[in-house]
Amino acid sequence: MDRTPRSICSAGALLGEGPVWIDDALWFVDIKGKLLHRFAPENGGLTSWNAPEQIGWILPMTDGGFMVGLESGLHRFDAVDGRFALLAAHEADRPGNRLNDATVDAAGRLWFGSMDDAEAADSGAIYRMDGLGIHRLIDGISITNGPAISPDGATLYHHDTLGGIVYASDLGPDGGLSNTRIFARITSSDGYPDGPTVDSAGCLWVGLYAGRGVLRYAPDGRLLEKVAFPVANVTKIAFGGPDLRTAYATTARKGLDAAALAAQPLAGNLFAFDVDVPGNPTPRIAWPT
Repeated sequence: MDRTPRSICSAGALLGEGPVWIDDALWFVDIKGKLLHRFAPENGGLTSWNAPEQIGWILPMTDGGFMVGLESGLHRFDAVDGRFALLAAHEADRPGNRLNDATVDAAGRLWFGSMDDAEAADSGAIYRMDGLGIHRLIDGISITNGPAISPDGATLYHHDTLGGIVYASDLGPDGGLSNTRIFARITSSDGYPDGPTVDSAGCLWVGLYAGRGVLRYAPDGRLLEKVAFPVANVTKIAFGGPDLRTAYATTARKGLDAAALAAQPLAGNLFAFDVDVPGNPTPRIAWPT
């Protein structure tokens, strides 16, 4: 199977992130461009909406709507009129932070992370939102990425991006975390661990910022492969298509100078490549909680 990534959409994202397959389309964001995108693979169409703030992610809700993570908190997004409505303000006590990445577990609980927008202070945290509210579970990281959850729901992965560490935690049925341990280390010469995604075999895919690729790890932590990209900043992949065997990857132009951009004209585009092992369907956030 050809693993060569192909550019499929000239998004030109400053910081493409948060790809997710929802209802036969690939949704993703440009955090620094304050844009939300919907890519339709059947015709290559790209629909875009302006966000009022930096936007970290979009995920579907059980009531048919969408939830997005903006700097100020959790918002509902209406794809018909393009409006964003605040659902829950968040981290008002950490004004330099923004929301960065998220996922949903099989029970419909939202897991999301925050980070210092200046990428300096250790003010980022990992949260769980359920019917009882929003709970801070991990704290003291400058740039969090993830979480991602194993198909059996027993393991939660999350990153200290600047530290180059991929962590794994045991995830209990009640949403509690325990036995947090180092799953993998990535040296800065190989890039920085960006968004994580888990396939149906339980293998963890990790985007490499400044690393020109994406890594795939076995559940026991063994590095299985690297898919090389023609651009430096690969932020995250998501599995889509009718059989969930297409890996879509967001990339970024952020941090590239004029010479680097000239050498990487595809930086910021949306890419795709084929995989043998499919991904997992995207769960929906239980809402109303």
